[in-house]
Amino acid sequence: MNIGIICSGFGGQGVLTTGLLMAYAFHHNGKNITWYPSYGSEMRGGTANCMVKASDTDIASPYVKKIDILVTLNEPAIAKFEKQVVPGGFLFVNSSLVDEKRCYRDDITVVKVDTEKLAEQAGNSKGANIAMIGAVLKKTAVLTFDEYNDAMTKYFTDKGKEKFNSLNTAALKAGYDSI
Repeated sequence: MNIGIICSGFGGQGVLTTGLLMAYAFHHNGKNITWYPSYGSEMRGGTANCMVKASDTDIASPYVKKIDILVTLNEPAIAKFEKQVVPGGFLFVNSSLVDEKRCYRDDITVVKVDTEKLAEQAGNSKGANIAMIGAVLKKTAVLTFDEYNDAMTKYFTDKGKEKFNSLNTAALKAGYDSI
């Protein structure tokens, strides 16, 4: 396995957390990882993205040039990164915020996920990014639901935020089951 992921959107949407949780889950399951965040001077509302690499072998650079999986939580993220997705790669679109009439490349798999609706249905209004990860897991099979959920639960427990574990699992499941 050698995979490059970019998560991108506005600050405050959980973009960096999305990538960090993916990196943590890969590491928790025995992969070498890098996580490289980037954000503007005003985090909430400004642009934010992060690069995640996961591999069975050593990783020479944290920079992702060729994107296997692009997770976009807003329209500007698509405009910025879509052209870097490898043919046959995946583009995950937050259809809660992105215009349905938008045209996409025909050599990639585009997955539209109504993240905000799914998070609300799961009772976790702040879990739209977690719902998106559920869809990523189901469509790409880079990790199983249980592998990811176990790592996510451990991550939040280690941070003293275990009270959110059931809500996060519900949002993850909602995204996973939506595909």
